[in-house]
Amino acid sequence: EVQLMESGGDSVQPGGSLRVSCVVSGYTDMSDRSNCMGWFRQTPEKELEGVATIDGFGNTVYADSVKGRFTISRDNTKNNLYQKMSSLKPEDTAVYYCAVDLTCRYCNRAHCLRESKYGHWGQGTQVTVSS
Repeated sequence: EVQLMESGGDSVQPGGSLRVSCVVSGYTDMSDRSNCMGWFRQTPEKELEGVATIDGFGNTVYADSVKGRFTISRDNTKNNLYQKMSSLKPEDTAVYYCAVDLTCRYCNRAHCLRESKYGHWGQGTQVTVSS
């Protein structure tokens, strides 16, 4: 079965940077371009938010709140998903989840950030941004 495992969350100062990672197992060929990957985040105060997505062709979609600061990428040979986060703000504090939609080929519009697209999720990794 498909499994996802996040790592890399940490506590950082405002303005700092982090990279979170997601290892995908049970799906051995990410390079077949038949899947779309995404990062989501959640706090106790807010609903789950789509942060960034990437399809097998390299198309990306970002939430307005992170555009220009976060970069999503994938390594298909290692079945890994990454997100580089820079210029971090306190409002970026959240549990970050990775997810995969195994029915998706192209993902270059706002609908790609919808939670309902994704059928498999990781357990989350905590990112805390504070002074």
